[in-house]
Amino acid sequence: MREQAWQRFRPSGRQRNGRRGAVASAAVVAVGVMTMGVLAPPAAFAATRPDTVQQRLSTLVRSEGLPAALASVKNREDRTRTYTAGVGDLATGSKVPVDGQVRIGSNTKVFTAVVVLQLVGEGKIGLDQPVDTYLPGLVRGKGIDGGRITVRQLLQHTSGLPNYTSHLGDDVRYYEPRELLDIALQHEADFAPGKDWKYSNTNYVLAGLIVQQVTQRPLAEEIDRRVVKAVGLRHTYFPAPRDATIREPHPQGYYQESAGAPLRDITEMDPSWGWAAGQMISTNSDLNRFFTALLAGRLLPAAQLAEMRTTVGGERTESTFGPGARYGLGLVSKPLPLSCGGGVYWGHGGSLPGYETRGGVTDDGRAAHVAVTVQLTDEAARKRVDTVVETALCR
Repeated sequence: MREQAWQRFRPSGRQRNGRRGAVASAAVVAVGVMTMGVLAPPAAFAATRPDTVQQRLSTLVRSEGLPAALASVKNREDRTRTYTAGVGDLATGSKVPVDGQVRIGSNTKVFTAVVVLQLVGEGKIGLDQPVDTYLPGLVRGKGIDGGRITVRQLLQHTSGLPNYTSHLGDDVRYYEPRELLDIALQHEADFAPGKDWKYSNTNYVLAGLIVQQVTQRPLAEEIDRRVVKAVGLRHTYFPAPRDATIREPHPQGYYQESAGAPLRDITEMDPSWGWAAGQMISTNSDLNRFFTALLAGRLLPAAQLAEMRTTVGGERTESTFGPGARYGLGLVSKPLPLSCGGGVYWGHGGSLPGYETRGGVTDDGRAAHVAVTVQLTDEAARKRVDTVVETALCR
């Protein structure tokens, strides 16, 4: 299981509203998953010649056969540079929008985790309280008992809950969050709570349901109020129910059935099957701003940020996120190369049909995110995207 990839996706049938209409049907199996207005690129610092980030991004597009790649890099002084490579729309040959919006997949989990931890800081949720405290009797199944699973275990993927995205089948449509949970509860637990680590999108659906129960408000509204508006993310939003579009300038997202198969435009689709685990839309620069604010303590009290940064590791986390990766409460640490001083950077990453984003921030304020317009299912390709991120953070 990978951390963000929702790996199989088979679009079929003619799309409505022309080439960019909603996908009629698909099969989705997980191996890991603003306001409206004109997109204004962030202030950029000048460059007199192509730098290593641009060179690596362009090489990535050529070597992997990607339609497009976008990057945003912020230095310690908050000066930002954006990059693009490739083509934004294969049908028209249009340019890649500078800092265009993309579906950010499992980066959504960090937004959800922040809201949960804010509620912990307010005394409304207990990290080590069982799920049944907030959703009594809801979580029951084969080897599954919400009285034995804690909120912490949800956020850290140590609950043992089966991953609902492994069992969605062919029906791409609007899903209610409870439907997603019910799909998971039809299957046996992967392990007893707290006994192992395994990435499961079901954990974050439950975390989102707890937020809604405690606040008596929709999760999307809580994320918008507590996170998006709180740190001034101008191009980040949680799509409304049945909204299959991307609001602002964006590159088209594509799906490839297999190596050598034609690329198919799947930009517009109902993202509700991701919900609290993977539904949001953002830009690379907004992700840099979000993670920078988070690590700087602008979104969480010190105690809750420390909990978020308390990680677990091992073979499973490394096979999911890469060598040396460790998982906190919705936040991942990954090692930086020794050639740039070592240390770690913090982020998450996201992948779903059409888009993949990878990146993070360092404790001293450097930030970088890279997005590509095909979901990557090859480990070597994902590593090459990570290498672009590391190059940007180390430049």
